[in-house]
Amino acid sequence: MDLLRRSLLDAPIIEKGDYEYFVHPISDGVPMLKPALLREIVIRIIRKAEIEDVDKIVTPAAMGIHISTAVSLMTDIPLVVIRKRQYGLDGEVSLHQTTGYSDSEMYINDVYEGDTVLVLDDVLSTGGTMKSILDALSHIGADVVDVVAVIKKAGPNQLDDTDYSVKTLINVTVEDGEVVIVDEHGDD
Repeated sequence: MDLLRRSLLDAPIIEKGDYEYFVHPISDGVPMLKPALLREIVIRIIRKAEIEDVDKIVTPAAMGIHISTAVSLMTDIPLVVIRKRQYGLDGEVSLHQTTGYSDSEMYINDVYEGDTVLVLDDVLSTGGTMKSILDALSHIGADVVDVVAVIKKAGPNQLDDTDYSVKTLINVTVEDGEVVIVDEHGDD
């Protein structure tokens, strides 16, 4: 059994209101992220993603950073982090992020018209963050070569009725206090 699958099946479940939420090193930073798990995920991303013509990896802060940094180190593709803080630099683009959990502004720097990008994130849940990022990159004129999220929470999301496609490594749901693997190999 691969480490990602095992780590999800072993993930602690907490309740937030009526919502059962799994706590995982990739999506939450706790429990501790072991190098072997991160290495497995990075190798699987590199094998699954179209990276041949990618100029930049783009990821939202905060939980996409560790995955994207590791992919950047392995591929020598520079990394751009979409931040929740405005810096006011030339070319900075703001985007409004609406998810099932929050409503906020995010800011993209160093992505320009004609750039070819790979978008990486930890979890695809409501799809709100990813949709906002992809809309903003389209507005900038960047060419999104591929989009990968490590974990997808099964169920409808804001990308369902769009032309955007997100590859995932594993798809899960939480039922009766346990993580259930819906698709062990994710979406292509």
